[in-house]
Amino acid sequence: MSWRKLGRVFSPSGELVWARSHAANPTPEHLEGDIFRIYFSARDDKNRSSVGSVVVELKDTMRVLEVPNEPVLPPGELAMFDDSGASIGCIIRVGQARYLYYMGWNLSVTVPWKNALGLAVSESLDGPFRRWSRFPIVPLDETDPYTISYPWVMHDGGRYRMWYGSNLRWGAEKKDMLHVIKYAESADAIHWAKTGQVVIDSTSDIENAICKPCVVKDANKYRMWFCSRGNKYRIQHAISEDGTNWKRLGKDEGIDVSPGDWDSDMIEYPSVFDHNGRRYLLYCGNDFGATGFGLAVQEL
Repeated sequence: MSWRKLGRVFSPSGELVWARSHAANPTPEHLEGDIFRIYFSARDDKNRSSVGSVVVELKDTMRVLEVPNEPVLPPGELAMFDDSGASIGCIIRVGQARYLYYMGWNLSVTVPWKNALGLAVSESLDGPFRRWSRFPIVPLDETDPYTISYPWVMHDGGRYRMWYGSNLRWGAEKKDMLHVIKYAESADAIHWAKTGQVVIDSTSDIENAICKPCVVKDANKYRMWFCSRGNKYRIQHAISEDGTNWKRLGKDEGIDVSPGDWDSDMIEYPSVFDHNGRRYLLYCGNDFGATGFGLAVQEL
């Protein structure tokens, strides 16, 4: 199967104070009909990320209808785990509420950063998001001592399941890190029990960063898209019978960079969703989303 690119959807103009650059981690929320809200992470003049959104219409292509002036979730309070930024992982509905899981950025001295996972909740389908706590709901601990990244949450079989990134080590340089994908479960989508299980591991010495999982449950199997980096990010995929034991399928050969275009150097941060009988892929382009995000549709 291959993906047919439908083009770039959105990149910040630079006019908004909280969104001078980047539109990373695009995450869809279906509103009604062909209307979606796409959440993303943008950066301000201090390189701090906020969660923002645009409203789009998805027909033959994805057309931006509205760009709100304010972010959905700004950086946290000074000295909190997210004071250097908030980057979206995913959003799910829990009853009438919406749960937005995000990665909080906290800059460090001896290592570049320390991340943990936070939660913001909207009590209705169109209300504002407010932090559940000033502190992370998935903190650093003995299971994940270094840094935790972008979570993907699914309600499945009467439980909530989370796939998230975890750093196994730091080194003298960023390229010396080893970041993999782990797994956790919850009964209420707030209190999480980590298994410590590495579900997607590195397959080579040069693959040092594996992150941003997106899991879709089809009729007879689970499918995961994620990105990994040696020199440059590319989109990878895997399959599983149970969501915990995964078989890596390697790079998704159905999509690659486009020479001379906005995604000529990198493609990363995949988010896969279905609409009107078709499967779509949101993804980012060069420099970790500096050139914005685009859309592709799967072709059999």
